[in-house]
Amino acid sequence: MRVADWHTYQVLTKRSERLAAMLAGGLRDLADRSHVWWGVSVEDRRHGLPRIEHLRQAPAAVRFLSVEPLLEDLGAVDLSGVHWMIVGGESGHGARPLAKEWVASLRDRSVAAGVRFFFKQWGGVRKGKAGRELDGRTYDEVPPPSVNPMPDARRRADLARELEVRFARGA
Repeated sequence: MRVADWHTYQVLTKRSERLAAMLAGGLRDLADRSHVWWGVSVEDRRHGLPRIEHLRQAPAAVRFLSVEPLLEDLGAVDLSGVHWMIVGGESGHGARPLAKEWVASLRDRSVAAGVRFFFKQWGGVRKGKAGRELDGRTYDEVPPPSVNPMPDARRRADLARELEVRFARGA
């Protein structure tokens, strides 16, 4: 991620306290880079909402929430400091239902807070049939991708060799 900065990376975890500690410590230099997006999973109030606060406290140029599978109404979610929210239902055998009101509430909160909103899917056993429209449209917003130019093939090969040498030395 440090070297190949022409790519956009998404780092997602449920271990939000550890993420906050790492971004304040050994990964501090990556926290400020806009091509690395840091996110936490938020599935419910009990486990998910505390993760948002940990993420908000962490230094990060881009913060996102992966609200999938959304298992209940999250209520009045504070989205300050968040740049992007992905929302989706559970899929596969035994998938729990997703209420339209829960999704619409998160969309409305995102719009009000200026947070980009991406609705991934309704979920269910046959998620393809359920689709991904909410109120007659799809929501595909994402933060801006990396604007760093990709080096030519020769420079990329040099970078790959430099990394190989560094890892061979145990650095």
